[in-house]
Amino acid sequence: MHKKRLQGRARSGRSIQTFLLGVVFRMDFFFLAAGFLLGRAVIITSLTPFILPFFATVFWMKRKRRYADSLAVLVGAATLSAGQAFYALLGLLAFLIGWRMMNALKRVKMERWLPGLVFIMGFTVRLVYQAAFSLTIVWTDLLTAGAEACLSALVTLIFMQSVPLISTHVSHKLFRNEEIICFVILISSVIAGTIGWHVYDVSIDHVLARYAVLLFAYAGGAAIGSTVGVVIGLILGMASVTSLYQMSLLAFTGVLGGLLKEAGKVGVAAGLLIATLLIGVYGNGYAGLGNEVIDSIAALVLFFLTPKSFIRQMASFIPGTREYQAEQQQYVRKLRDVTVSRVEQFSSLFQTLAKSFSPPKDNRESVSDDDLFLSRVTAKTCQNCFKKEFCWINNFEKTQRIMLELREEGRHGKRDSEARVQRQWRSHCSRPERTMEAIHREQSHAELSEKMRRNVLESRRLVADQLEGVSQVMGDFAREMKRERGLHDWQEEMILTKLNGIGVRVESVEIYNLESGAIDIEAVLPVDHYGVCEKVIAPLLSDILGESIVVEKKQSSELPEGPSRVVFVSARAYDLETGVATAARGGGGISGDNYSLFEIGSKKYVMAISDGMGHGERADMESKDTLQLLKKVLKSGIHETLAIKSINSILSLRSTEEIYATLDLALIDLQNATSRFLKIGSNPSFIKRGSRVFMLDSENLPIGIIRDVSIDVRSEQLKSGDLLIMMSDGIFDVPQHIENKEVWVKRKIKEMETDDPQEIADLLLEEVIRAGNGTLNDDMTVITARIRHHIPEWSAFSSDQTDKRIKRA
Repeated sequence: MHKKRLQGRARSGRSIQTFLLGVVFRMDFFFLAAGFLLGRAVIITSLTPFILPFFATVFWMKRKRRYADSLAVLVGAATLSAGQAFYALLGLLAFLIGWRMMNALKRVKMERWLPGLVFIMGFTVRLVYQAAFSLTIVWTDLLTAGAEACLSALVTLIFMQSVPLISTHVSHKLFRNEEIICFVILISSVIAGTIGWHVYDVSIDHVLARYAVLLFAYAGGAAIGSTVGVVIGLILGMASVTSLYQMSLLAFTGVLGGLLKEAGKVGVAAGLLIATLLIGVYGNGYAGLGNEVIDSIAALVLFFLTPKSFIRQMASFIPGTREYQAEQQQYVRKLRDVTVSRVEQFSSLFQTLAKSFSPPKDNRESVSDDDLFLSRVTAKTCQNCFKKEFCWINNFEKTQRIMLELREEGRHGKRDSEARVQRQWRSHCSRPERTMEAIHREQSHAELSEKMRRNVLESRRLVADQLEGVSQVMGDFAREMKRERGLHDWQEEMILTKLNGIGVRVESVEIYNLESGAIDIEAVLPVDHYGVCEKVIAPLLSDILGESIVVEKKQSSELPEGPSRVVFVSARAYDLETGVATAARGGGGISGDNYSLFEIGSKKYVMAISDGMGHGERADMESKDTLQLLKKVLKSGIHETLAIKSINSILSLRSTEEIYATLDLALIDLQNATSRFLKIGSNPSFIKRGSRVFMLDSENLPIGIIRDVSIDVRSEQLKSGDLLIMMSDGIFDVPQHIENKEVWVKRKIKEMETDDPQEIADLLLEEVIRAGNGTLNDDMTVITARIRHHIPEWSAFSSDQTDKRIKRA
């Protein structure tokens, strides 16, 4: 109950705070107060470079209450002196004239010409003001007017960046350092308008200045605190020469408060008190030290009354703070979540579309097709026949049977033969020739309609498979995006300590992933001399993490001797060495066989052979297209089985001719040596392990020969030292006198003494050509691959067993 009461009070406090801030913003209090105080601000005894820039900024922002803000400037100037009020009114009228003239000119970018307009009007107004009061203008007046005009143009640029920051129409964003400094200058200028105000010997300008420094030091640290102290002290020093020492006091307060911010508000308050005691003596001496301490205590009262939530929100705008970084991470996380949600929506959409495009199951019975066929034929032939009742009432079964048998003959191309069924029909029907012609014609239409229906169903199946694959890829992509960088602080510190302990200078280490086989570590080095990353750091990380680590990428600094950013990842567990031997039919230059070797995804290797039907350019084109489609589909992330089905549908739909291609595919995972073999109309492959040879075969038909292909996938676990041999059908067709060609090829592979992949491919092709007496009746291709354990370029050196591994978080 007590906890609930505390939570209720906290919510009430936040509600009151939100209400008060809403009232303040709705009344435009900040703009009115800033205008009032800027109208009073004077520097170097007589210069007022803040009035015209404030007019220019509020008119440039096109605020609805710009005239009310301008009136606040006039009121503030009137509280200082009548001359100041006259100068402010003169400046407002002059600026309005210039503003109207600028708006009359079209295609003028106001933000570019606004400082120039302020410079001209400021120079003119100061001269007119001087002439109105002294009736004469000397060269010192020209110098003063020029200096004030230059300051006004500069302040205009500053106000154009800082004044919009306090507008309620500006959404929350992450500000740059320049914008923060401009905002501090605006605050300093506003505080300068309070010079001369006292409440019971308490200087309002001193209190506000120290309060502002305390806030920035507590929110942003020593660097921001000292910068704010210098800027505010400089502005106050120019406004009042007696306050020049305030710059040292405020800067020292910012440094000490920022250094002691880890102790909370008490530490920052201690920094102000120490600075006041040390620097305050040099201002007014020991006699004025009491007033300085009172001013600091008043600032501390305001500081302790300020809610921490306000200071945390303030810190989220200052670059370099933890709150700023958290705000950035929150923005990135929100952006990532929105992107993931959108990708998941698209994945779900494609999944739904895939289901809608999936062809329906054909549950129609043959009887319904027969009835439909007979109804169409009889409508054209039997409706007006005098024997209609005899055929379809008295002899219904016989008539139906003979007509269906005639249709079956038409399906098998026996339309012109004097078959038994045709003789029966001639003896049964009074119009046999007309009826048989209608049956043949209707059967042709039915076959054409059935072919079109199959093509439509196959097209729907292809679209459904493609949409299913895209949905799967987008779903995997969304899951990858959801993965956040893990928290591995102590592991990073451990690695950094060990690297620095052996004399390798490393600025930082960031661990993004510690999963086995997918380690991702990034390090920043001052400079990489003599390949220290490959020779020292990678072996050390391998020894610590218990698996082989390699350098994936180096990014050197653009500056000479600048820091380098290096990425370390898990090395592949196995290496693959390949060899290829090919020969075209008759020794020609164009082969119907084509092969492809490429990597996909994370450490997977693909070996593929495709043999187009026949020989020459057409077969070469078919096999090349098959491999190109395979490569693109697999690299997109679609599963290999779905990829084969999609390629089969594409090849079977794109031409009406009987064209097809074989495909022999091996997908090898280089992390665990697991292999998947897909053989579509291809010949057996062989695995040589030591003195033994294994044969891999499948019964799949070639791609494109049937509509709905069923893929038989075979998995095998390879071992280090294994030799994989894949070949096209030309290898088995050449030796004609050999009965069991698979056994012959298996024996030849077993008898080879070399284990070099290229030599095995060359020797096997040579043996086949010799067995065929030097004749090449078909295209031939042999691909061999040898799998080996991956050996890093630099072996890891040993370390203490207790520090050999870091547990994964």
